[in-house]
Amino acid sequence: MTQLSKRNLTLVIAGLLLSILMASMDNTIVATAMGNIVGELGGMDKFVWVTSAYMVAEMAGMPIFGKLSDMYGRKRFFVFGIIVFMIGSALCGTAGTITELAIYRAIQGIGGGALIPIAFTILLDAVPLEKRGSLTGLFGAVFGLSSVFGPLLGAYITDHISWQWIFYINLPLGAIAFALVAFNYKESHEHSKQPIDWLGASTLLGAIVCLIFALELGGKTFAWSSLEMIGLIGGFAVLAIGFVIAERKAEEPIISFKLFKNRLYTSSILVALFSGAAFIVASVYIPIFIQGVLGGTATNSGLVLLPMMIGTVVTATLGGMVISKMSYRSVIIPTLALLGLGTALVTTLTPESSRLLVTSYMVLIGLGIGASFSVLSSAAIHGLSYRQRGSASATLNFLRSLGMTLGITVFGLIQSQSFSNKMSGLTADGAEGGAALPEGLNLEDTHTLLMPETRQLIPNEFLDAITGKLSESIVQTFAWAVIPVALALLAASFMGRDKLDASAEAVESTDAVKYSGAH
Repeated sequence: MTQLSKRNLTLVIAGLLLSILMASMDNTIVATAMGNIVGELGGMDKFVWVTSAYMVAEMAGMPIFGKLSDMYGRKRFFVFGIIVFMIGSALCGTAGTITELAIYRAIQGIGGGALIPIAFTILLDAVPLEKRGSLTGLFGAVFGLSSVFGPLLGAYITDHISWQWIFYINLPLGAIAFALVAFNYKESHEHSKQPIDWLGASTLLGAIVCLIFALELGGKTFAWSSLEMIGLIGGFAVLAIGFVIAERKAEEPIISFKLFKNRLYTSSILVALFSGAAFIVASVYIPIFIQGVLGGTATNSGLVLLPMMIGTVVTATLGGMVISKMSYRSVIIPTLALLGLGTALVTTLTPESSRLLVTSYMVLIGLGIGASFSVLSSAAIHGLSYRQRGSASATLNFLRSLGMTLGITVFGLIQSQSFSNKMSGLTADGAEGGAALPEGLNLEDTHTLLMPETRQLIPNEFLDAITGKLSESIVQTFAWAVIPVALALLAASFMGRDKLDASAEAVESTDAVKYSGAH
């Protein structure tokens, strides 16, 4: 274990928390400003690349940087990640076209791909066992809170300053995080030079590029049966198979399949994958229900999601605090049960449901997901050696991000198709009450119903009919979302009875001594 003084450890933890907040909220802070960005830079047909470029680079970088940190040390790649993230942020603020912005966002994503997994790994390396649980809970809470602060901060900066400052704000924050970690974190491990798995890295990057763009463009820019989509999906399949073959033969694979023989590790990353998919459904569609069905006045998802995030912080913090007294499974299963209960209750919502009722369900969902942000990061590296932890942590975060990405796409298709089918009976000829649809309004676009000025143009009879269809489509989407929650519970049942204890620490310490030295 890396030994730090109390003062240095406090400063390092502050730097890690700040870096996690920056990197994890970067997509949400940009989402709220996209309207202004497209209005100024143009390129409406290319704006999806701004988000996709960051996601591709971040997701591809996570397992790669996680493995490199195992081989050559955490600090150098964490510092590298901060510098690259800051360079990408500065460039984004200077972008003159949407294409330039997408390229600069990819640079940002490379930095983000190093920051998140390595930050969690440094925490686990540097913090004594007796403090690790509570601090892991704090890290998990910050990770969850980023989905609130991102939209709120993005909306405020865009409205009161300019969209460029959603990127420039990362420069002073990044400089502080850099100083706190670079000057206070001292590694105590010696690292031997190992061959880099270039074939694994390239096939992984290619597979993720194909997957992300297939998910982003499928059914929107291109039909799923188009040659473009067949090429992307086929490319993903070929490259994914190539990656598996490369990893099985590599001397130092980016993702070691030997780790999957560890039941706790495998079940933990599967819980992260499935719970991430379920959580993103709530994050996206509860705000749409409140604003589109109930006619809520909140104009950004951050404010709407605040009750859910409060629940997330509570169980993220408590989960980290109790894993030294209770098994990981004993913490995860009850909280996932709350997630399942909250998701199931959302399927009972109607346009007549009160805002208070929706809020209570949101709190349940938040309580259900919070522990996964803190507990799983410890469970995934439980008993693993120093040289395995970076890769294990990175794979966990990679699969959580993948679950969220797949969730956005799959459940987005379910909701949009359901809404479209239900709306087919409501044409411009009128609703059940005979009211005529105003010309020029595309009410199959869910976001139309989120705009108060648009809702005022729709006759009440028609608006009631449309919001009813929107409510039904969202409820149906949540019914499907129960499936990944059930799969997460099933995976959690295989986690065993391990908990954060001295026996796991002993394994880690033995390995740490083996690789210790002046660094």
